[in-house]
Amino acid sequence: MTLVTEEGGVAVNDLARLSAGELLRGYRAGHFTPVDVVDDVIASLKRVDSRCNVVVEPLYEQARRHAEAAALDWAAGRPHGPLAGVPVTIKDLVFVAGVPARGGAPANQGFVPKADAAVVSRLRAAGAVVTCKTTTCESGYKLTADSPVSGITRNPWRLDRTSGGSSGGAVAAMAAGCGPLAVGTDGVGSIRVPSSFCGVFGIKPTFGLVPRSPGFSPPSWGSLAHTGPITRTVADAALMLGIMAGHDARDGSSLPLSGFTYEANPGSLAGLRVAASVDLGYAAVDPEIRAAFDRALDTLANCGAAVIVDGLEVDPGILDRTLKPIALTEQAAAVSGRSAADLADSEPDYLAAIDQGRRYSGTDYIEATYRRGDLRAKFLALFDRADILVTPTVAVTAFAAGTLGVDAIDGRPVDPHLGWSPFSWPMNLAGLPAATVPCGFDRDGLPIGLQIVAPWLGEAAIFRVAAAFEAAQPWAGRWPDIA
Repeated sequence: MTLVTEEGGVAVNDLARLSAGELLRGYRAGHFTPVDVVDDVIASLKRVDSRCNVVVEPLYEQARRHAEAAALDWAAGRPHGPLAGVPVTIKDLVFVAGVPARGGAPANQGFVPKADAAVVSRLRAAGAVVTCKTTTCESGYKLTADSPVSGITRNPWRLDRTSGGSSGGAVAAMAAGCGPLAVGTDGVGSIRVPSSFCGVFGIKPTFGLVPRSPGFSPPSWGSLAHTGPITRTVADAALMLGIMAGHDARDGSSLPLSGFTYEANPGSLAGLRVAASVDLGYAAVDPEIRAAFDRALDTLANCGAAVIVDGLEVDPGILDRTLKPIALTEQAAAVSGRSAADLADSEPDYLAAIDQGRRYSGTDYIEATYRRGDLRAKFLALFDRADILVTPTVAVTAFAAGTLGVDAIDGRPVDPHLGWSPFSWPMNLAGLPAATVPCGFDRDGLPIGLQIVAPWLGEAAIFRVAAAFEAAQPWAGRWPDIA
């Protein structure tokens, strides 16, 4: 996709739709400046926010000042960093110094962090311009972005549908053309689910590859949460992740690794063994998702991959026996110092999740970690016989805005909180890198995602597959009409 003409002209309101790569090339050629871009991104954010509710804290004046400084640097021929003047949004669970970090929680109304999160510091050091904080659900506990703080976040493809979450504001803004880069977090699918629902690219890196300290609030999903990029193109995500990744001693889970560079060059997938599972042996999946998944496998095969329909089988009780004792206990621990009065304005579903987390015993939690180890062993065995795993990203497309989820798929009952996203959170339990790429639309015109999973620290392989798929089945040029 390119909106820049050979003469360097760009249509009104189109700058906000350009990729980071296109922006950098335009700056270098002098076709436009970071001020032009940031002004257009701000206008787009205001327009989309009025329809979809994506911004919880605008930082527009600060962004304009930083854009002016970046424009001067470009004019002087000394741009500051590999993202000089490129706009980025930050999910409200991630700290930006001096900016309220409510994280969707009424109890955090007065909280203003004093330090940037490591990823924000790194993006700023690379020259990126932070434009706003984006909406999320309360403390990231569910897979939509609705909260008592910001209300309901909507899907730009259909305003009566959810954006997904909990990085829903970041993704909905991205899908509607409000800049090229966004920071999201993912504890049980919170990057991949909304990216699938809204038709963009999102990647959850290997656990610990991207540091979360000193700012990720609250510390819920402590052993599950990842921070990662959300973009419209695979190349932008590769560039962004290379900047975000690397060790930070302030995060006890941060891997002692550094110096990452990722490429996203489309090419043949010859020699690549791709294991494919439409249901992980247990999941209920909507028929339209199954059909789109089959078509995606044909695309991968046409790219040269050896596609193997794999019999990977996950314990059907994984949600209740493994994920919930870990995830909900960690959620409850994150608010252990809060009183009933502190949580009085919280959502009933959030309070129910906290209550359930408090009811698990230490034995329940440890037994769940043993089963988590069994899951990890299954993936180790899988990656002995395949290089990549692909699944649907979500078992359904976007459901009604303002609801928790669906309670049945294709006639089978599912847990309305997490049961309709059976492919996302197993990858959090295992700590595996996983991305979603758009792979089609349902009959209502809602996007469908393909999940690409690699072995630990296999992000380069994910970018290789995603870039080939993107070239074979482009998506970045399709835009929702929310006028």
